[in-house]
Amino acid sequence: MTIQIGILGAGNISDTHARAALAIPGVEIAAVYGRNVEKARRLAELYGGVPYDRLEQFLDHRPMDLVAIGSPSALHGEQGIAAAERGLHVLVEKPLDINTARADALIAATDRAGVKLGVFFQDRLKPDVVKLKGMLDAGVIGRPILASGRVKWYRPPEYYGGSRWRGTFKLDGGGALINQAIHTLDLMLHLWGPIVSVDARAGTQLHTIEVEDTVVATLQFENGALGVFEASTAVFPGYARRVELTGANGTLTLEHDSLVGVDLKVADPRFSPESLAPAQGAAVNASSPTVSDATPHRRIIEDFLHAIGTSGRPACDGPEGRRSVVVIDAIYVSARSNEPVTIK
Repeated sequence: MTIQIGILGAGNISDTHARAALAIPGVEIAAVYGRNVEKARRLAELYGGVPYDRLEQFLDHRPMDLVAIGSPSALHGEQGIAAAERGLHVLVEKPLDINTARADALIAATDRAGVKLGVFFQDRLKPDVVKLKGMLDAGVIGRPILASGRVKWYRPPEYYGGSRWRGTFKLDGGGALINQAIHTLDLMLHLWGPIVSVDARAGTQLHTIEVEDTVVATLQFENGALGVFEASTAVFPGYARRVELTGANGTLTLEHDSLVGVDLKVADPRFSPESLAPAQGAAVNASSPTVSDATPHRRIIEDFLHAIGTSGRPACDGPEGRRSVVVIDAIYVSARSNEPVTIK
C-alpha cells in the first residue's frame, strides 16, 4: 500500500520533509502547498505531487493520508486543525505552536478527529541520543544532581532580514529559544524529566529583531536536579550544542548528536569508553539553518507511519511536544517579569 503525504509549506524545512519522505519505500508526495505558488511548483517538480497555493484545495486533495507541516510556527495549530478536521494525520515541525493554549487546541482537535499527531523532534531518534536515554533509564549515573544545556549558535543578519516571519512575535513566537534551542530543551525534558520552575533573563544582544537572540535560564527539575540553559543565535562562529547530565555516580555528555563523555565513578561494562563517538567541531546547524542530511527526519516519518499502522504512539506525540512549549512559555514570562516562575 502506498502512503500519500502532503507537504504543507514550501520553504527550506519542507524541502527536508519531502526528501525524508521519499527516502522511505512505499511513500509518495501527493501534494504541495505554499503561499508562494512558484515555490510550491518548484518542490512539486523536484519531488512530485500537485502544487497548490490555496490551503483548502490542498487539504481536499485525494488520495492523501497525512500532512507534514513546515509553515511558520504560528500557523502550525491552525493548519493542523484544518487537516485533522478532514481526517488527515498531522506531523508538524517544532514547535507545536507558539504558546501552550494554541498547542492544546491542536491536540484537542486531533483527539476529536481520531487522527495521529506527531512533532518533528528528530533528535530523540538519533543513535547516540537513544543510547544516552538507555543509560539514564538504567540508572548508571545515579541520583540526578545537575543538568546543563548549551546552544551557542550564530545566525547572520540576513537570516532574519530575508524572512517575513523569523524573529517576529506574531509568526515565530520568539527568537533563539523557541526556534533554535527548542530541540535541546526537548531533549533535556525527554532525558531528564519534567521541569517545575524556571528563572530566566533574555535580551536582543546582536540582531535587529523584535525578539530575543540570547536567553539564559536556571531550571529546577522534578527529579531534584538543578539546571542551567543557555541559548543564542549571536555567538560567532557558532558552536556545537552540548548537554551535560550529572548524577551522584558520574556525568554523561552529548555534543551535537554524539555521546562524547561517559565519566563514571565505577566503570560499567555495558558502556565502554571505546563505544564513544569522537569529539566534534561545530555542527553545520550551529551557523546555518540548512539541513543537508534528511535521515533524522526520515526516522521521525517512519516512526509516525508505524504508529498509524499499529494504532500506536509516535516517538513524540502531541502531549510530548507540548512539554517544551510549556517550559518556553514559563521562560518568556520569567524573562519579562525578572521573577522565577513555577510550572504547574
